[in-house]
Amino acid sequence: MKVREGKRDALVELGVSPYGNLFRPRHRAADVRGRCEGVERPGTPSMDPLVPDRFSLAGRIMVLRSFGKAAFLDLVDESGKLQVYVKKGIVADGDFAAFRKLDAGDIVGVEGYPFVTKTGELTLMAERLHLVTKALRPLAEKWHGLADPEVRYRQRYLDLVMNPDVREIFAVRGLVLRKLREYLDEHGFVEVETPMLHPIRGGANARPFVTHHNALDMQLYMRVAPELYLKRLLVGGFERVYEIGKCFRNEGVSTRHNPEFTMLEFYEAHTDHLGVLDRAEEMLRHVQVAVDDRFPHLREGRSFDLTEPWKRLDMVEAIANHAGDGGPDEETVRDHARLAAWYEDNVPEADRRSGLDHGHLVFEIFETLVEDRLGPGPVAVIGFPAAVSPLSRPRDDDPEWTDRFEVYLAGREIINAFSELNDPRVQAERFRDQVQARDGGDQEAMDYDRDYIRALEIGMPPAGGFGLGVDRLVMALCGLDSIREVILFPLLRPES
Repeated sequence: MKVREGKRDALVELGVSPYGNLFRPRHRAADVRGRCEGVERPGTPSMDPLVPDRFSLAGRIMVLRSFGKAAFLDLVDESGKLQVYVKKGIVADGDFAAFRKLDAGDIVGVEGYPFVTKTGELTLMAERLHLVTKALRPLAEKWHGLADPEVRYRQRYLDLVMNPDVREIFAVRGLVLRKLREYLDEHGFVEVETPMLHPIRGGANARPFVTHHNALDMQLYMRVAPELYLKRLLVGGFERVYEIGKCFRNEGVSTRHNPEFTMLEFYEAHTDHLGVLDRAEEMLRHVQVAVDDRFPHLREGRSFDLTEPWKRLDMVEAIANHAGDGGPDEETVRDHARLAAWYEDNVPEADRRSGLDHGHLVFEIFETLVEDRLGPGPVAVIGFPAAVSPLSRPRDDDPEWTDRFEVYLAGREIINAFSELNDPRVQAERFRDQVQARDGGDQEAMDYDRDYIRALEIGMPPAGGFGLGVDRLVMALCGLDSIREVILFPLLRPES
């Protein structure tokens, strides 16, 4: 850094601003390659222009190979890499004097014409050179790159500079978000924004972050889900709404969890969970086709295909078929006494939870013994116990179960959806159960939302609701195992 600071000062003495803002590139590296593609190349080495066009581009110097009065550099912009040749006598003396003070990592502007070197590489002959930004910190060592995950996540800017594959991940993420919106917009959904600061805990079973509003002297909660506000819009007359935004859950950090994450939720009147499942299949098929069209190499390592019909399993069937050798059969799963006995006999005491009612017991067995055995997916598990589904509509034939499903992809849950509960009396009872659970020590239970009950009393049409973990979908499509790879700036411990 001392050496680079000295070069910066020397540039100032030459009358060159280390942080100029006058150069305006008109092209990108990909434009040069595209213009020269298919052009007949000379039979013998020549520095003559390959095409008559002149190009102007800006980028970062990634590699600099100097030979005294000439140099090659690899210039990288958002579109890719292009070799540049700088030669004294072709660029002005002032430009070349400034060039001698440049390093790998600096951002420069170049004007010139394309030619082909004797090794056959397309190269831009620099006729003008402009310093755009002098880099004071060196890049990661070029032979080993930047591989330490801790450094990569903490210094994501450096990660993006050194690892083009990382930039591609976030290009995929941007495409996924566009295609989700595109599908919903084309099918009559209205994108809305709802509050991120909630006066009570609600929308999902999760421990919230707590903050304080000074002016109103009131405690507020960062939203764990936008659900209850979006369903108020159904009451108000919107029939198809969606929101893509951040949610916050005060939970541990893992390869599947980040306290701040991105959720897509949509709600559609006059449908049910099966209608939502059909729409989810269609929407994610639309997304994968777009990703595979632009990034075809991502298909190679994928163990699933969202364009094929999704497998559908009833939860009881899923437990009976995927709990492993000696797992409970369907009759046992449906009978609380038999299932409790099986649980006590087959689960080590250190891993068992006590005092579980039937619904919580079924869900506990499903989460611990079945989820990881469902295969690469996509698998939709349908029919969840009412005890763990406080906002879901109960089944008409058995109110102990709900019209709810979750979709598992690449071994992870990515979708939670259900027919919405619109009976205010039942919802009020569910809220009271949540309050009782909270009083019993459940820090993830919801509060009693009086205003939401009032909204249901106005009347909410039957509807289906859907929640998608966008980060996990991007993970699956890119074949990644950690959620930190798809979040630009994941939460980390303080550097100190």
